[in-house]
Amino acid sequence: MPKRALIEHRPWLLASVIAALAFYFLRDNPIGGIQLMLLKGAGVALLAVYALRRGSGSDDRLLATYLAFGALGDMLIEIETLYGGAAFFAGHIAAIAMFLRNPRAEPTGSQKGAGVALLLLTPVLCWLLSGSLQVGLYGVALGGMAAAAWLSRFPRYRVGTGAVLFVISDLLIFSEMGPVDLSPIPGLLIWPLYYLGQFMIATGVVQTLLADRLESAWQH
Repeated sequence: MPKRALIEHRPWLLASVIAALAFYFLRDNPIGGIQLMLLKGAGVALLAVYALRRGSGSDDRLLATYLAFGALGDMLIEIETLYGGAAFFAGHIAAIAMFLRNPRAEPTGSQKGAGVALLLLTPVLCWLLSGSLQVGLYGVALGGMAAAAWLSRFPRYRVGTGAVLFVISDLLIFSEMGPVDLSPIPGLLIWPLYYLGQFMIATGVVQTLLADRLESAWQH
């Protein structure tokens, strides 16, 4: 990664991390609903800006779309869970499209098995934990995103793991809706797991696409 490019774009990542940390520590502070909602959305919104500034290809735009819907979902869920869920659902569709455009060349049997498990078990767990069929249907998109990420050519231990952290974060949210009481774990871990997952997905995809462009430039 060129030093100049790293210095130029690092502030977007730093601002994103600062916004995410600020929300985590201020979320119970009565600073005002709108301000807190905007602060919450800023963390992932800044990741979307980072993605757009690092490239202009179709995959970059799909990543930015996915992150933008995530930021929108972060804010809307503070108003109405259904609205936030719809935004996240749309974002997962964009992510699935991006990951399917970038399949792993020769996935191993264990990698395929993990992908299938994420695809099938995620919606089942969403339904069982929440007791809601609607949440189970959302889990189809969530599991599809995670499975596609795991089987993509992007770094599995960054992008794939980031997607799994997103799944775990959502499962903790849904556990608060059903009969399983995991408190105080959800309150402590939902936001850190979610944001770390989004950060890992964004940086892993962006840096892979950047490496592709640099390699192509050297070849020409």
